[in-house]
Amino acid sequence: MQLIPANAASPIGYPRPDGKISFDRLSSVFISNTNHEEDQPPHLRLRDPAKAIAVNYRLYDSPEQRYCPAGVYEIVQQAETGDPYLQINAQNCVHCKTCDIKDPEQNIDWVVPEGSGGPNYQICDRLT
Repeated sequence: MQLIPANAASPIGYPRPDGKISFDRLSSVFISNTNHEEDQPPHLRLRDPAKAIAVNYRLYDSPEQRYCPAGVYEIVQQAETGDPYLQINAQNCVHCKTCDIKDPEQNIDWVVPEGSGGPNYQICDRLT
């Protein structure tokens, strides 16, 4: 299956997370114990930042906001103009590399972060 333009798709109504089997994104990122140093270079890069709006936003309604399990990508409005832009919250990245694979224009490059940043999954007695 391939991505279709947003105007040809029907919205999917997902049930709200129940906190037992399904969880919200922020809780899931918290559980992953993700940590990135503030002063490290970004490990998520756009090959052509203009494509984020010109193609992904205008044609597909920014699918990166939905396929990223950690909510790293969000469209926000510029305060002075009201124009949309893609904000990348790389500190939430759980290194699944979905963005590197699924971006329709192959515009997002995931590179290994400097240092030892990223998720630090712990063995949880509740799950074993």
